[in-house]
Amino acid sequence: MNTVIEALRTGQSFIIATHLNPDGDALGSAIALGMALESLGKNVNVYDRDGVPATYSFLPGIKMIKTSAEGLKADILILLDCNNLTRSGLEGFDAFRTSVVVDHHETDGDFGDIKWIDPHIPATGLMVLRIIRALGVKLTRDMAQNIYTAISLDTGTFRYSNTTAEALRAGAELTEAGAEPGYVADRLYSNWSSSRFALFRMVMESLDIQDNACFMKISLSMLGKTDTNQGDTENFVNFPLRMDSISASVLLKENEPGKWRVSMRSKGMINVAHIAEKFKGGGHLNAAGCSMEGQYEEIKALLIKELNSLVQPS
Repeated sequence: MNTVIEALRTGQSFIIATHLNPDGDALGSAIALGMALESLGKNVNVYDRDGVPATYSFLPGIKMIKTSAEGLKADILILLDCNNLTRSGLEGFDAFRTSVVVDHHETDGDFGDIKWIDPHIPATGLMVLRIIRALGVKLTRDMAQNIYTAISLDTGTFRYSNTTAEALRAGAELTEAGAEPGYVADRLYSNWSSSRFALFRMVMESLDIQDNACFMKISLSMLGKTDTNQGDTENFVNFPLRMDSISASVLLKENEPGKWRVSMRSKGMINVAHIAEKFKGGGHLNAAGCSMEGQYEEIKALLIKELNSLVQPS
């Protein structure tokens, strides 16, 4: 962490980028760090090619997010919540002098002149909070709201097994600084449009249980019929895990014809990150993803084969 802090202190211009299809941890962390660096007089651009899903439109500072890297250049490129340029949509981008990676995913790539990667930390937002403290930046309400959202999202509102004492203490600190836990929870979990709920119903109808694992899909036609987009699919993959007999949940989302984004969630020691790595993806022990091409049933068969070695029938 110390080398990261030194780079942030000495650098004058920054591009902060996070992974494609960003979630609350990625967006909240990027915006909060961008605000902190700007408060120190730094020049900052925050980039995510896929923009801000409607679920996170409540985050203060979302207008900082740029969806095009054209013309961007900086002393330092910071990758947050991911560890390679491909996952950030910046493959081939080189308009920077130094690269910094701040990430908590289990999988590690080769990218980064300076790295702070710690899979034992439950959220990148918690890492950003440590950075803000180390830089001596005053924690504003807007920073606190973003970081609280980041930590809340990746700990399941402090319900998941990755929730640590530090995360709980951070929640109190951020609340004291102006974060609103009730408002954040309402926006994350109780703010669905009727079209999003219609999509959810279709996804549940596609559910296929194979032993202790379940599979679901979101096709382009399903998005078209419900007038929804990929941003409306946040958290769908987690619902089947509410069944006590389900140990792993897999959701395939079609981004282009025959091209799917695979999201995997699991319980206990079922390491879905190992499966994601086999298909050039990554993630955590219980939450991972990758991209695959082909027909849904063919991809499902491949994933069933991989999961069979990890999920034992009850």
